[in-house]
Amino acid sequence: MADNRWKYLILLLSALTIMGSYYNLDVIAPIADLLRTQRGFSQTQIGLLNAVFSMPNVALAIIGGVLIDRIGAAKATLLAATVSAIGAVLTAVGQPYELMILGRLLFGLGHETLYIALLVGLAQWFHNGGAALAVALFFSTARVGSYAADTSTSWAAGLYAGGWQPPLWLAAILTALGIITAGLYWLIDKRLPHLRDVGQPSERFHWRELTGFSRSFWYILWLNVLFASVFFPFRSTFSIQYFQDVKGITLAQAGIANSWVFAAAIFATPVFGLIADRVGHRATLLVVGAALMPLTFTVLAFTDWPLWVSTALMGFSFSVIPAVIWPSTAMLVERHRCGTAFGIINMLQSLGLACSNYAAGWLNDWFHAGPANPQGYDAMLVMFASLSVVSLGATVALRVRERGLPTRGIEARVVVVAA
Repeated sequence: MADNRWKYLILLLSALTIMGSYYNLDVIAPIADLLRTQRGFSQTQIGLLNAVFSMPNVALAIIGGVLIDRIGAAKATLLAATVSAIGAVLTAVGQPYELMILGRLLFGLGHETLYIALLVGLAQWFHNGGAALAVALFFSTARVGSYAADTSTSWAAGLYAGGWQPPLWLAAILTALGIITAGLYWLIDKRLPHLRDVGQPSERFHWRELTGFSRSFWYILWLNVLFASVFFPFRSTFSIQYFQDVKGITLAQAGIANSWVFAAAIFATPVFGLIADRVGHRATLLVVGAALMPLTFTVLAFTDWPLWVSTALMGFSFSVIPAVIWPSTAMLVERHRCGTAFGIINMLQSLGLACSNYAAGWLNDWFHAGPANPQGYDAMLVMFASLSVVSLGATVALRVRERGLPTRGIEARVVVVAA
């Protein structure tokens, strides 16, 4: 029982650490219109602020994953939290534009390593059961950060009245608090190493460790990459501006509308994590979640249905996939290779996020999207819908393969994880 208390304390500290980081991740969307009107940024420049967030991880994500396996998840978490905070401060200083770009780049480098290190840590501390629920609760707290960022246009309206910079300083402070929670996590992990399972890593790194994963791993990797390349560029960069220009609502109303996705995920994600732990059918759950994404953008692009419809579809998808995909990925690889496996996913995910953010901004500029031409956003929506269809194909292939295994793979209620 005492051991359980320690692992749930680790979960709490992990969740608090990622919450502030996710607030800062999603802070660009609420200030996008302020950056456009007060600093004259183009949509391409706004898109680049989140595209550059992902760029360093294209080259360094695998290194980060290997580093996590070598120095330990807790130490990597503390290091990454510090880098994230430095990047958030530089972003808040924000002038000239190049300094803002540098800040987002450093924050991206820290955030993505932090995210992977915390997931690896949870896999180690919850090695004896309950991993899906633990990860789901972790993501629920992360969604609190995203929800708070979107709704800050209302509860922190005074900061927005002061211009584009005060909201960024609030984000920097919340990110810096993660250094404290990451430090506490490191101290506990250092004191109680016998309560976690890290597997048996080899003494030396071999390049073949980057390959040799099962076909199911590569299917789930492409789902992860493509889903992130659709969801985050839309919801964390362009959605609030899109709602203002196309739906004709205010900044505060658009922020609230965007927050509904994250609000739903706060409560629904643990439910799907619990279902995955108790009844299995993980690949089936992923198929259902992935199928809702192309439907979401079809509704936005080609219908006049109320915003809540597309929000409900995306919110359900965003609740299912994160709760199931990361624990399922950990089940498909050896425990001591989790950091490396997650690093490979993060590398390709970062490339997808960078390209997708930039491409969406470029399409909006090319088609002159804005309040005077709301149809200019259609090309961006079609791009996101097309990527969603490809991700659905990868998910269906994963389900077919896993159900064809003698043990039914991750579809089974109880899965034997590789040592």
